[in-house]
Amino acid sequence: MQGNKIIILEWIKKAEDDELNIKSILKHRDGTPSLVCFVSQQMSEKYLKSLLIFYANDCPKIHSLKELSERIAKYSPDIFSKTGEHVILLDPYYIETRYPSDVSSELFTWEMAEDAYKSAMKIKEFVLEKINSEE
Repeated sequence: MQGNKIIILEWIKKAEDDELNIKSILKHRDGTPSLVCFVSQQMSEKYLKSLLIFYANDCPKIHSLKELSERIAKYSPDIFSKTGEHVILLDPYYIETRYPSDVSSELFTWEMAEDAYKSAMKIKEFVLEKINSEE
């Protein structure tokens, strides 16, 4: 494994923790759809950061999935064709779900939450495929 293996695995573990929380909320409906959207963005951010560490041993303090993807594209140009639509869906959820003045949490639906989780899973698959194929 390129990069710092321990740090990469720590980021992946944090992303896996996010996934466990998402699954529980979706299964039991004991949270809110907006939280699932936010945590799906966070899960994706952690996976993308693990891939950036893998390629460049770099972990910038940014939250934009698009910006992370642009940095990864230097090493994996297919990132946009494989994850672009998912990044576009998830990227706004970092801000929109956190601040009440941006978008009311009541506007988020369970369908949006399911879509956010599916997109996070696509990003996860992409990242793990890249890391596992290039180890």
